Amino acid sequence: MTKVFSIIAVAFLATTFVACGPSAEEKAKMEEMAKAKADSLKADSLAIVESISNALTDSIATVETATTAAAPAAEAEVKH
Repeated sequence: MTKVFSIIAVAFLATTFVACGPSAEEKAKMEEMAKAKADSLKADSLAIVESISNALTDSIATVETATTAAAPAAEAEVKH
């Protein structure tokens, strides 16, 4: 019977320590790490969007240049 009470007491103590959860310092550190990770992801996302935007702008400029250069040649062919 003493062994049973000892086992119950150890189980109770173990669950008490586990149930307490993280301390205030640990919670603050976890929140700080989560904020840093979110800021990093935001910066990466903005960099990707800016890169895509620049690539599209360059592509549009290339197409406009090619279209402008080809327009006089097409008009010259039509006049002949």
